[in-house]
Amino acid sequence: MPESTDAQQPVREAFGSRLAAAMAARGPLCVGIDPHPQLLADWGLNDDVAGLERFSLTVVEAVASLAAAVKPQVALYERHGSAGIAVLERTLAAAADAAVLSIADAKRGDIGSTMAAYADAWLRDGSSLAADSVTLSPYLGFESLRPALDLAAQHGRGVFVLALTSNPEGKSVQHVGGSDSVARRIVAAAAAENQRYDSALGSVGLVVGATIGSALKDLEIDLGPVRGAILAPGLGAQGATPADLRLTFGDAYPAVLATSSRGILAAGPTAAALHAATLQTLDGLVS
Repeated sequence: MPESTDAQQPVREAFGSRLAAAMAARGPLCVGIDPHPQLLADWGLNDDVAGLERFSLTVVEAVASLAAAVKPQVALYERHGSAGIAVLERTLAAAADAAVLSIADAKRGDIGSTMAAYADAWLRDGSSLAADSVTLSPYLGFESLRPALDLAAQHGRGVFVLALTSNPEGKSVQHVGGSDSVARRIVAAAAAENQRYDSALGSVGLVVGATIGSALKDLEIDLGPVRGAILAPGLGAQGATPADLRLTFGDAYPAVLATSSRGILAAGPTAAALHAATLQTLDGLVS
């Protein structure tokens, strides 16, 4: 695919604005596309490239008109090698064709030219892997993400930065410092970065697990000033309920983009069943 030039490419509305509009129109749900081997087997599909593509495109077809975003888990495509990456490219293209925002769950993080290369892959117009947004890991220092932050702003795309994750091991890094925790400093850095955006919702979001319990209160973290979306994985199969989300995020709940993967995907393999499961999940989030 030839690279687009600035003259050829129309100015894209900022990702935060596009996401806010999608959440207002469809509801605050992101559907994870996680082609785990067991899920493929449950759908009657082989754990191969053909099964991977059938699974991925069926999910996009089923949920594109309902979800604010879809989130392919990049590692589950990488495990199939170059052919799996090609399926990921087609999945991202299918999401774009279906007018649903995409979040590449790649959790990339590095320094210097390597980080610039990651940004180029996931955020540059003309890249076959370009998504509307990508997840990033800031644990080499938030400023190490600068190439991705700047390229996302340049191309109207977005990022979601890991802040507070639900895995038990995360506490050993993210909670360090107490009231001046690593997580709190990441939240503050994201809030500062969103000052470059004029819209109500900036294009720098955070990943905060839906099952973190009282961590925000314990660490004295206020998500309100971030002015970015809060991607909250863990709804459904991982145990979080809509009521849990409201309790965990409090006043920040309107900015929460709740993510359900297996909770919806287990309803497959038919698009109709996935569609119904998505509607049911949405009902819990907006009622």
